[in-house]
Amino acid sequence: MALAPVPISNRRIRFALVGCGRIAAKHVEALASHKDRAELVAVCDSDAAALDRMARQAGVPGYPTLERVLAETSADVVVLATPSGLHAAQTIAAAEAGRHVVTEKPMATRWHDGKAMVAACDRAGVSLFVVKQNRQNSTIQLLKRAVDQRRFGRIYLVTVNVFWQRPQEYYDSAPWRGTWEFDGGAIMNQASHYVDLLDWLIGPVESVQAYTATLARHIEVEDTGAAIVRWRNGALGSVNVTMLTHRQNLEGSITVLGEKGTARVGGTAVNEIQHWEFAEPHPDDEQVRTASYKTPSVYGFGHPRYYDNVIRALRGEARAETDGREGLRSLELLIGIYLAARDGRTVGLPLEY
Repeated sequence: MALAPVPISNRRIRFALVGCGRIAAKHVEALASHKDRAELVAVCDSDAAALDRMARQAGVPGYPTLERVLAETSADVVVLATPSGLHAAQTIAAAEAGRHVVTEKPMATRWHDGKAMVAACDRAGVSLFVVKQNRQNSTIQLLKRAVDQRRFGRIYLVTVNVFWQRPQEYYDSAPWRGTWEFDGGAIMNQASHYVDLLDWLIGPVESVQAYTATLARHIEVEDTGAAIVRWRNGALGSVNVTMLTHRQNLEGSITVLGEKGTARVGGTAVNEIQHWEFAEPHPDDEQVRTASYKTPSVYGFGHPRYYDNVIRALRGEARAETDGREGLRSLELLIGIYLAARDGRTVGLPLEY
């Protein structure tokens, strides 16, 4: 039985950020927006230049290893913005040191690693959170409410497209990028948040078929993939992903077609409501124009809202919306897609019965 974490309610919650790469600044900014309840007390990276840059930017001490963070800081929570293949070992080490964990997506690159992370945090009586900031986008929140309110009636077809650009220089920028062990491919890495929407928005998936290919980049993993999805509710759908879009990111979208409604959330990163039509009007329809926003990156603006839930959960004020078990749901779907592509077969979910 999992031990219940002890709420932290009488002071600010202390966070340590491990990994000072592309996404790290989003975490620093998000924590700063909650400075009345949270504080960043340390940053960590094995790259001395990246560590020095982030430590100066954040105004906190820098550490070259997670081991030193755990031994020398008072952090309550370790935030893992490290290569995905490291998340399991780092989560287990942090949990055994009595620290809560926030891990970037995907939570792991292997199914058994994800389960081991959840089990380790259960044993230690600490919380595990998986970053899924796209769920907090105003556009996606509006779509989620429409699904939950059954405005679509029966859902027939769902399509997800992630048409982005990652040049060879991106993969060459670090030796772990584009590897099976540490990174995963376009579906596992770049499209992870979009695969998450399939289960969170539409419901449990019954089975998947898939193809993946490495068409242009010199990497171990795929730069392009396509999957066909069947949900338990009978809906069908597709996921189309490539990092080979000419010149720049083009589209990150989800389209839902149902018996009584059609909606498409698109833009570069599900930041624009491009179509919204239902048989019956609803007060939410007035929010369609104001929900869309411009974003300079594919990361969006969901991290502050995400951290608000993490902080409230650790203070004992709310339920964790994206805990480790919730993270396993999208990891299972990701692994199912890869198994389908590797073996040329239909893969049923759940993976284990």
